[in-house]
Amino acid sequence: MILPTVRDPRFTTIRRGGTLTDADHHLLALWAAVCAEHVLPLFEAVRPEDPRPREAIERVRAWARGEVTMTASRTAGGHAMGAARPLRGAARHAAYAAGQAAVVAHVAAHELGAAAYAIKAVRAAAPADRSVAAGRAECRWQRDRLPAAIRELVLDDQRLRNDICWSVFDC
Repeated sequence: MILPTVRDPRFTTIRRGGTLTDADHHLLALWAAVCAEHVLPLFEAVRPEDPRPREAIERVRAWARGEVTMTASRTAGGHAMGAARPLRGAARHAAYAAGQAAVVAHVAAHELGAAAYAIKAVRAAAPADRSVAAGRAECRWQRDRLPAAIRELVLDDQRLRNDICWSVFDC
């Protein structure tokens, strides 16, 4: 479970009673897409013929641009997660990262799911004695790409949900 039991109003849009602006929601989705795309080669090396994770990333970017509906992005996310299910290790985590990124259009708090699964993918791809270091490097890479407008929000979310996200944000 990577979502908190109590929803954080900072990740609920203003029109639904929270405090998240549409602009920041889009930034969260785009950052999640960057995180997922960074590890996508780990999936594509195992399943090069399966376009579902890449399509999910493309779909959430299109949603952020106003070109597709939230439902289209969420559906693509589900398909990417379907691509992950029969796999193990880095490829599985990479596909889940893409799926989580796409569903940010529906629930903004999935932004950490994309980041956490990307870190898990990198850890799984690294030799056992370098796994933790590789994950920390990925976490720092992700943080370096956080847009200023959402940086503090995401960093605080990482602090609050680190325990339910496999403690991958200790970087």
